[in-house]
Amino acid sequence: MAAGILLARIALAVLFLWGGVMKLAGYEGFVGYLHSVSVPFVQMAAPLSIAINLTGGLFLILGFKIRQLALVMAVYTLATPLIRHAFWNATDSVMRHDMVIHFWKKVGITGGFLLLLVTGPGRVSIDSAHAPHG
Repeated sequence: MAAGILLARIALAVLFLWGGVMKLAGYEGFVGYLHSVSVPFVQMAAPLSIAINLTGGLFLILGFKIRQLALVMAVYTLATPLIRHAFWNATDSVMRHDMVIHFWKKVGITGGFLLLLVTGPGRVSIDSAHAPHG
């Protein structure tokens, strides 16, 4: 079971680390995209999004503060498709189909975070190393 939870954490981490690095590498384009979908406070939202992706990914791998992190990441992951994949606003059927798929993928990823919230970090984690054993 410990290996399974570790693999789940790593699988989630890769997605967010990659996203954070890509947002950082293409920062101006990312900011432009956020403006195009009417995200408020883009000058704060863009760096915050990158920080959540990178810090969240790193903490997932390390198994650090997993229950708290899982809750933050679940909220963040569920909020993003409401902004980025609002399929109910799409008029083009191909675009709507693509957005529906991305929307439900994010809901599925949110489910992974909620499962981590319930199961905790597993034995292979910083949290477990610091937990009282007895």
